[in-house]
This record gives sequence, structure tokens and C-alpha cells, in this order.
Amino acid sequence: MSKGVCEEKVFQSVFMSCATEVRNFIYYKSGDMAQAEDLTQDAFSKLWQNCAKVELEKAKGFLYTIVNRLFLNQIQHDKVKLKFINQQDRNRLSESPEFILEEKEFKNRLESAIQALPENQRIVFLMNRIDKKKYREIAEDLGLSVKAVEKRMHNALQALRKVHHKV
Repeated sequence: MSKGVCEEKVFQSVFMSCATEVRNFIYYKSGDMAQAEDLTQDAFSKLWQNCAKVELEKAKGFLYTIVNRLFLNQIQHDKVKLKFINQQDRNRLSESPEFILEEKEFKNRLESAIQALPENQRIVFLMNRIDKKKYREIAEDLGLSVKAVEKRMHNALQALRKVHHKV
């Protein structure tokens, strides 16, 4: 029987032997050390959340897969943001200064509201709305049930509606 990584000492051992290597892998891809450290930490969190499903021998591969997926999701998110910003810049040429200011204020409130969501809700919300993933796909990626994804999305939307209605 293969040994899992749910025991704290085993998990610590995996962390000590893989963290620098995984971080460097993403650093080499991104060129951003802070981002690499954040994504590495997120990958280890995912490993801990899925420790019962990951055999010790496959932990390193799991980490590389997860950290790479997190990185690619972030790139995709950045591309979507850039495309949106570019489209907004083109639209602004014909808009009034008041409208531009209101739009910027709303965008800032929305971004703040999304960032204020609990991480589990924010991830599900962004995977669905930015990456265009279906609940089933999100559930598979995160190791959750579809019902759990639906609940997180429902809670995220409720929280965002509250912010919108306060305006």
C-alpha cells in the first residue's frame, strides 16, 4: 500500500524537498518571485486539501500540475483583464468624463468586492466567469462535488449583489 501525504511529518518532508524546486519552476515561467511564491503556497494548500487522494510517490507531479494550472489560470485572467481594459480604452474616446469616472468607480468597487470574497468563493466565481468553466469542470479541478461548487457560486453572487445594491 502506498503512503499518503496526510501525515504532518510526511507532508513537511514533501514541502522541504519540493517547495524550492516548484517555486523556481514557476519563477522561471513568470519572472515574478512574489507570484511564484504565492502560487507555490497555493499548490501546497491544494496538496493538503487533497492529501488523501495523492500518493507520496505522486506528490511532486501533483504539485507541478497544480502550480502550472494556477499559473495558466492567472495568465488567462490577466489576458481577459487586458482585453477588457483595451476595449474600455477604445470606448472611452466617445464618452463623457462623468461617465468615465462612474465606470471607473464601479469597476474599482467590483474588483474590491471580488477580492473580498472568501477564497473558496472567489476561485469558483473567477473560474466560472473568467475561465468560462462549467460547474462540473470546476468540481473536477478542485476536487469538490458539483453541489459544493454551486453553493460557493451562489454565496459569491449573493455577496456581489449586496455590494451592487449598496451603490
